[in-house]
Amino acid sequence: MMNLKGKSALVTGGGTGIGRAVSLALADRGAAVAVNYSRSRAEAEETVREIVERGGRAIAVRADVSIDAEVREMAAAAAEALGGLDILVNNASITRHIALDDLEAAEDEVWDTLFAVNVKGMFYCARAAAPFLKRSGQGAIVNVGSIAGSTGLGSSLPYAVSKSAVHGLTRSLARALAPDIRVSCAAPGAVETRWWAGREERMRQLAGHLPLQRITTPEEVAELVVTLIGLESMTGQVVTLDGGQTM
Repeated sequence: MMNLKGKSALVTGGGTGIGRAVSLALADRGAAVAVNYSRSRAEAEETVREIVERGGRAIAVRADVSIDAEVREMAAAAAEALGGLDILVNNASITRHIALDDLEAAEDEVWDTLFAVNVKGMFYCARAAAPFLKRSGQGAIVNVGSIAGSTGLGSSLPYAVSKSAVHGLTRSLARALAPDIRVSCAAPGAVETRWWAGREERMRQLAGHLPLQRITTPEEVAELVVTLIGLESMTGQVVTLDGGQTM
């Protein structure tokens, strides 16, 4: 198991789903973790409690990642509380469920809201964290994308396009921040999170059509994120974890 003792990490959307799994995985390897939340305060605080109960160190920090001023305050607060920042996991993301061919339903508000969080939010977080990550000497950013960004299929057309933008953002940031900070992207397929609440039968049907006939777990995505953090020769790459769906 990778040893991250002495390292500190900020995980956006860190209290639920993939973000929670990433927060726990980083803490289990010795990192101090700032668990970001926007609305899921109870879940973030529960994640912090679990980390502390396991003998780790963590804090919960609120910020809406689509608001630059809040992001800058969050990064500074996390760095101060944890003694710096070595790792940023850009996980916070939202979607809207709209049939792909319903172009009229993809209104301006949907585009603006999804891009504000999913794309600009990740950029804001990277920009705010960059000065702290550079000081660490081995800074790493992992963005959480999606196979929707490669296939064009997803919960909505704006969501798929936003994730394609995340993949592009990863490559651009990798160039902009090299050699001080490595930037990679984990692109999962279907993941068993609360997103599937009320859609469990659809999830089971999808699993049956995948080559590996299983849906990816948040813990598996967290393992990929941790692996990307540890690979010192990797930057600018988008790595897929989807049960063989896109091969």
